[in-house]
Amino acid sequence: MARKLKFDKVLFLATLLLAFGSLVMIYSASAPRAIDNPQGQYLFFMKQVMWAALGLGILGLAIRFDYGHFKQPGVVWAMLAVAAIGLVAVLFGSPVKGSRRWLGFGGFGIQPSEFAKLAVVVFTAAVLERRMSRINDVAYSLTPVGIVVVGMVGLILPEPDYGSAMALVAIAALVVFAAGLAYRYLFGAALAVLPIAAWLLVSAPYRRERLLAFLHPWKDAQNAGFQLVQSLIAVGTGGVFGRGLGLGIQKLWYLPEPHNDFIYAVIAEELGLIGTTAVLVCFAVITWRGLRVASRAPDAFGALLAIGITALVAVQAFVNISMVLGLLPTKGISLPLVSAGGSSLLINMLAIGILLNISQHASADA
Repeated sequence: MARKLKFDKVLFLATLLLAFGSLVMIYSASAPRAIDNPQGQYLFFMKQVMWAALGLGILGLAIRFDYGHFKQPGVVWAMLAVAAIGLVAVLFGSPVKGSRRWLGFGGFGIQPSEFAKLAVVVFTAAVLERRMSRINDVAYSLTPVGIVVVGMVGLILPEPDYGSAMALVAIAALVVFAAGLAYRYLFGAALAVLPIAAWLLVSAPYRRERLLAFLHPWKDAQNAGFQLVQSLIAVGTGGVFGRGLGLGIQKLWYLPEPHNDFIYAVIAEELGLIGTTAVLVCFAVITWRGLRVASRAPDAFGALLAIGITALVAVQAFVNISMVLGLLPTKGISLPLVSAGGSSLLINMLAIGILLNISQHASADA
C-alpha cells in the first residue's frame, strides 16, 4: 500500500505562529501612523491580513505541488526570466524613499528582488544536482551559478539595495557549500568578494553614513545614527517583560518603519525578552526542521533546495535581527514572515510550502 504523505507539522506550526502571530504586532506598530489615513488605524493591519490569507493559500498549493517539477528547465528559466524582467522594470519606475524597489499594482507594491532570491535558490539547486559529482571542477560546476548570481546582483544593486544583493550572494554560497565544494575554493571566493563588497559599502555616500553610524551611532544620534539609536532605546527599555502590548513609545514617530524593518525592536519594547525569545525560537525551529528535511530528502535536488530555502529564511532573519540590535549596519531587509509587506511574506510562504512538500517525501529513517 502506498505511503500516505505527511508534511512536517512542527515546521508548519512555527511558520503559522510567525506569520499570523505577527499580525498583532503589526497593528500595534502601525496604528499610530495610520490613524490619520482615510482608511483609519487598521490600514496596514488589514493589508497584512489579506497578504497572510493569500500567503496561506499559496503555501497550501505549494505543499501539494511536487517539488520535483521545479528542476524542469522550463520552470527554472521561467522563474529567472520573471525575476529579471521584474528587476529591470523597477529601474524605470518612480522612486520610493530614494529607491526603486517596487512595482505598483492597484495601490500595492511588489518587490521583484524577493522573488529573485527564490529563483536563484531553485536554479542553483537544479544546476548543482546535475554537476555535484564534479563540484570541485569549478569552471564546470559553478560557472552557470556565478553568471546568474552576478547578473541578479547587478540588477539589484542599482535600485539601490545592497542588503538584498549581499543576502542573495550569501544564500547561493550556502547552497554551493552544501553541495560539497572544497573549503579552499570557498575561502578563495570569500577573499575575492570581500574587497568588492567593501568597495560597494563605501562607494555610496549614504552607505558610508550607515557604516559610520553603525560604528558610532551616538555621535550623530539626531541624523545618521538616528535609526540605530532609537532601535537600541526600544530594545533596552523593554526589559524582560516589556512595557506591555500597545504601550511602546519608540513607535510613536521615533522609530523608523516600526511595522516593517524595525518590528523586532517594537516586539522587544512591548513584549520584552520573552517576546523576542519566542520569535527567535520560531526561527530556530524553522532552521532546525529545514535542515532536518534536507538531511532526509530523497534526492540531491530536494536536499539542496531545502538548504537554500532554509538559508533564505535564516539568513534574512539573522541580518534583520542583527541590524535591530546594532550588530550589523542598518539595511533594508525585512524580518521574514513577521514584517509588514506582501512581497516578502508571499515569497517566504511559497518557499516554506515547497520545503513542506519536500518533507512529505523525506525518508523516515535518514
